[in-house]
Amino acid sequence: MKTYWKVSLAALAVGSGIWIGAIYSNTASGAGTTPGTTDDPVVTKSYVDQQIQQALNGGSGGNTNPTNPTQPSQGADEVKNVALKPGKILIADAGTEFIVRSGNAVIYTEVSSGVADLTDGKDLLNGQAAPKNHLREGRGIQVKEGQTSNLIVMVRGGYTIK
Repeated sequence: MKTYWKVSLAALAVGSGIWIGAIYSNTASGAGTTPGTTDDPVVTKSYVDQQIQQALNGGSGGNTNPTNPTQPSQGADEVKNVALKPGKILIADAGTEFIVRSGNAVIYTEVSSGVADLTDGKDLLNGQAAPKNHLREGRGIQVKEGQTSNLIVMVRGGYTIK
């Protein structure tokens, strides 16, 4: 008779443990959230990278012209080739570097200090020709007046085209 009670108590303890475990398992498995909903959103790497870039740029995200959205390159070390159409101006965010690869460009800046030419170690002033294959940062460039073809520019960092 003692064995019967021991087996019954063991079966009751195991059954109770399974029942309590099932209740806790259902509660802890996300509390009814479904992946992809507002309670449990699924995001992509590019979205996370974009949010980080916006936070680093003080919320601007490198794009201050909503009518012509232009995204900065995905990583700080990535270089993006940009085709700049005649009549357009590429404005670089602070710390952005750009190199004119083909076409004729002139410097665009609204300040008197110009754009830093890191290759020659001098400032290029507004309207001055931007030499090809020279590393520059800050301000911007535009297609030289009268040129009908695109300007090809390598850009590392955020920028806006206006």
